[in-house]
Amino acid sequence: MATGTGDSARVLTPALIGAIVGQYSLPWRGTHGLPHWGRVLENGLRIAKEEGADLAVVQLFAVFHDSRRENEGWDHGHGRRGADLAARMRGELYELDDARFDLLYYACAHHTDGLRDGDSTVRTCWDADRLDLGRVHITPDPKFLATEVAARPELIAWAEGRSRGGHVPPVTLEWEAWARDQE
Repeated sequence: MATGTGDSARVLTPALIGAIVGQYSLPWRGTHGLPHWGRVLENGLRIAKEEGADLAVVQLFAVFHDSRRENEGWDHGHGRRGADLAARMRGELYELDDARFDLLYYACAHHTDGLRDGDSTVRTCWDADRLDLGRVHITPDPKFLATEVAARPELIAWAEGRSRGGHVPPVTLEWEAWARDQE
């Protein structure tokens, strides 16, 4: 399990992913499902390299931020529900110290609020999600992104192409297998 900022240890374990996906009520391949989580992860890792964001928090955000959605449309409160799920699983399926967990909780709970200020890890998480708006036919607007890295035209174009094209990150297939193993 990840223990420090920039720790490359794998925090997304089969048990954690199986538990998250096992309680997910929407289609795994839906608009807010596993391919989206995988693209958010890939986006976040690209941004984190230059932002100095905490990699464990970025990874966990990718799988928790939409994990408690109840529908594919406007779902008020889904971010906080995802943050609460992260709180329930903390200590049992993953470890984060209090300061890092606070970042994860805040990032999940407020990811749809349109905020742009704050800790670099939180801003990285938000931009990782915002860069995947192409899946709902929205081009990410640099003025709504929180990091200079994410606002670069070449990164927006890269992320939007993958999002609009329905790119399924390889990790998504691994997650689906882990979830099936937990059933």
